[in-house]
Amino acid sequence: MKSIENSVLIAQLENRVEAHLKESIESFQNLDEGLLLKPASNGGWSIAQCLEHLNTYSRYYLPAIQKGLANQRKKGTNLQFKSSYLGAYFTQLMEPKEKMSKMKAFKDHSPVVELDAYTVVAEFIEHQETLLKLLKASVATDMNAIRIPISITRLIRLKLGDVYQFLTAHNERHIVQARRNV
Repeated sequence: MKSIENSVLIAQLENRVEAHLKESIESFQNLDEGLLLKPASNGGWSIAQCLEHLNTYSRYYLPAIQKGLANQRKKGTNLQFKSSYLGAYFTQLMEPKEKMSKMKAFKDHSPVVELDAYTVVAEFIEHQETLLKLLKASVATDMNAIRIPISITRLIRLKLGDVYQFLTAHNERHIVQARRNV
């Protein structure tokens, strides 16, 4: 795995997050509640469920990232990020593809059917804005040194840069899924 300058990686991730934010505001925020809650024609999740699934991840990872950044003892001296094998694997697994395989959501991240659609969309937008702030705050940190426990087991800890890449790819995967319902 090649290393990449923090500033380059952060710029790439910011572009993706800004695109997610823009699409959420332009495509989802003003949709009728019925459309937001309508299940996919293939029996999959509604738009609101896709976004709520992402909200469950943001509720875990954003505070964990904030804590990791706050606990960092000094500014990073290594401003080159290199993905771990596991981090690169998880990210690649989540990247949207032409033909995406279905995955079973973990119990803690499975959205219910009955949702307040507008609250879900607003929370998703807020999370994307927070993610952008955290990305900006990470440019001058050693993203190899900060380790974040993953949501499904605290025993596995990924590098901060891997967590950012996973979250962004995962968000995009489910935004693509939600977009199919519009």
